[in-house]
Amino acid sequence: MSDSLLNMKAFVATARSGSFSEAARQLRLAPSVVTKRVTQLEWSLKCKLLRRSTRRLQLTEVGERYLETMQQIVREYDEMAAGVKRSPDEIEGQIRIKAPGSQMAIDLCGLLATFQTKYPRITLDALLVDRTVNPVEEGFDIVLTMMPSSFHGVIEEPLLAYPRVLCAAPSYLARRGQPRHVRDLADHDCLVFAPMGQVWTFDGKSGLTTVAVRPRLLTNNHALLVECLSAGGGIAIASRAAMASRLRSGALIEVLPEVVVPDLWVKALVPTARANLARVQTLLSTIRDAFREAGQSAHLGTG
Repeated sequence: MSDSLLNMKAFVATARSGSFSEAARQLRLAPSVVTKRVTQLEWSLKCKLLRRSTRRLQLTEVGERYLETMQQIVREYDEMAAGVKRSPDEIEGQIRIKAPGSQMAIDLCGLLATFQTKYPRITLDALLVDRTVNPVEEGFDIVLTMMPSSFHGVIEEPLLAYPRVLCAAPSYLARRGQPRHVRDLADHDCLVFAPMGQVWTFDGKSGLTTVAVRPRLLTNNHALLVECLSAGGGIAIASRAAMASRLRSGALIEVLPEVVVPDLWVKALVPTARANLARVQTLLSTIRDAFREAGQSAHLGTG
């Protein structure tokens, strides 16, 4: 491997991890070696790629522009060196996947474990967090998300619709009263799932209406949201399937049933440059089938 490629590899690892020490750990090198390689790369390009301080590293504007290109160069070399096309009947190589940390309609952990067992030459790099990710900029092959964000150079594939419901516990409504219009929600205690934002959208007779709510609770933990909702902490938008038993028992009551909370779609984001890789297509097909089965089970009332 040439010095230039080694230097780019050090820069990519440092930019992803945010520190020379973590990049060194990932590359199994001394931190001083990683620092030297990034410095050599900056010298050869005659520009600064990283701003260094005692507290953190930050990409410069030039560094941000170069990162995507260098990620692609490094990954293509790694794939070639690993002999990706050595066996036409067996997929191999690394797949980087990001998915929400909160519960999904499929058992993603089980799916990935089974997939890796079935394809022993696959290396998985899986990040499970509830935040928006641009798969191109952060070097992911597949991003599963329920966020509405779209990105240039990324293919979007809808996987499953999540019907949602606006609801509250009877104790909360007895205490604060029933809202008569979505605009009234601005004066209510609302429980907000942070990744979805604090502006709620509804579809009614007059079309789409948005309202900026006042969070009494703002959290990225779905279990905490449900607990506070059930305890009478406020009004929330939640998965209708997840709340079905509570709605049937009366533990929760649907609020403003005449308006519709638009479905939330789980979708897969795949960089166009990665979409035709056999291993990416194989994992994406496995995920697609799992969501299809989950949707059929929900439709039949068995899941």
